Amino acid sequence: MSTIEYPDRHRLLAALGWMELGRPDEAERELEPLLRRPQPHPDVLELQWSILAAQQRWAEAVTVAEALVRLVPDRASGWLHRAYALRRAPQGGLEKAWAALLPAAAHFPRELLVAYNLSCYACQMGRLDEARQWLRRAFELGDRDEVKQMALQDPDLEPLRSEVEQW
Repeated sequence: MSTIEYPDRHRLLAALGWMELGRPDEAERELEPLLRRPQPHPDVLELQWSILAAQQRWAEAVTVAEALVRLVPDRASGWLHRAYALRRAPQGGLEKAWAALLPAAAHFPRELLVAYNLSCYACQMGRLDEARQWLRRAFELGDRDEVKQMALQDPDLEPLRSEVEQW
């Protein structure tokens, strides 16, 4: 995928700046002209997803993430964003998030966050054996200490906390 050229790049960076300032409403206004393009750049869609997530507009975030998966299927972030938004969207839930992310495990076998999020979803669905397997996979893929700290602080993995402390 091509890079974003100036002056569009200025607009994208300005929108990102608004997000860093905690102003998703201003970021959205800045990004709007770039979203009117026939095919917005994937980086524009990534930022749009972040804006929608910050505003907890989950149904719209699902739609943007699905566009990302179609446009750049080799970018793991689209798959992760879609599952994250599906979990929270009114028409979604844990099962739908799980089903949306599971194919990404084969597509991105070295992606830490895919394994980690599958562990979280499995744990929250009460499928603790699967959660353990995915979390062990995340430990293999990432820095062991960082993944452990992340897991110990993650409320989704609370049912496995005592085990993770021993890992």
